[in-house]
Amino acid sequence: MSTAPKAAPTILMIDDDIELCQLVAEYLALDGFTFKAVHDGEVGLTQASLGQADLILLDVMLPKRDGLSVLKALRAGAYCPVLMLTARGDDIDRILGLELGADDYLAKPFNPRELVARIKAILRRVELSQQEPPQTTHLLVLNEVALNTQNRQVSCNGHPITLTATEFQLLEQLMRRAGEVLSKEELSKSVLGRRLQLYDRSLDMHISNIRKKLAQHSVIEKIQTLRGSGYLFLNGTDA
Repeated sequence: MSTAPKAAPTILMIDDDIELCQLVAEYLALDGFTFKAVHDGEVGLTQASLGQADLILLDVMLPKRDGLSVLKALRAGAYCPVLMLTARGDDIDRILGLELGADDYLAKPFNPRELVARIKAILRRVELSQQEPPQTTHLLVLNEVALNTQNRQVSCNGHPITLTATEFQLLEQLMRRAGEVLSKEELSKSVLGRRLQLYDRSLDMHISNIRKKLAQHSVIEKIQTLRGSGYLFLNGTDA
């Protein structure tokens, strides 16, 4: 019995640069993506809230409603991965975007090939976070934190924690290898899908977000930073 072909992922781009949207549309069409673009924040939020997009490309500087405000509103509802588009060198917008729950960011001007690679990496993370890893238990419980790969739920001391796909995959990797130091380079390759880049704080910000969410329901710091080495999730004997 043949299975139905998988639907092409739908990308929603919220950006007021019409020429850039047209260029991105052409590149994404070559990879089989379905593409839609809108050009201001208010319309963008309305379109995004329909839940029809598999990933959102969100510019920071938008008319009517800025991208960070749109992202904040989106994160108050159902999860959809978001790739922020920021001005080159604008570190504050990047940090704020990641703090608000963006899955990744890309500075303008960017190489369209890099954009496609980032999109595919994020969609892979979403897919992986929704699948049970082969030959591994779907439930991890360590230091008051429970992570279920089967239903993509996380809780701390019984309180549900909402994570992005990137945060979920990071936490899963740290918990599966609790007590072991995982280097930033290793985590960047396995979770973000790219080599660690100079001055790129994406990984640090995702870890910071996980810490903040867990800290709301526990007095014990779960994730340690070993300067110059990487991150370690405390096992039960270390807590």
